[in-house]
Amino acid sequence: MKVNVLGTEYEIIVKKYDEDEIFEKRSFAGYCDGLAKEIVLCDMHTYKGWEDEPEKTIQICQKENLRHEIVHAFFNESGLQDNSFVFDGAWAKNEEMIDWLAIQIPKIHKAFQEVGCL
Repeated sequence: MKVNVLGTEYEIIVKKYDEDEIFEKRSFAGYCDGLAKEIVLCDMHTYKGWEDEPEKTIQICQKENLRHEIVHAFFNESGLQDNSFVFDGAWAKNEEMIDWLAIQIPKIHKAFQEVGCL
């Protein structure tokens, strides 16, 4: 699957936990590679410690992870990944901010639709 991010195609790739060492090495369930133009997500059915999670929980988590990585891609394509690189912490790489956007964007989009301001 692909997603268009500001005119750049990002390939969305789903891998099993043991198919990508980054999942274990960095304790990630997904990542955005701005150079390769790839969003790589872990199939949460295979994520270490998630073997017994309910299917509904897995689906919700995977959608949230995908939104999170797409937000990273938008920052990348806006040039913010380089401009914010500083020694003490780049604001555009701040995981809490990315999480907030990934969680709130669907709600913000719905509110925009409701009032007709898209």
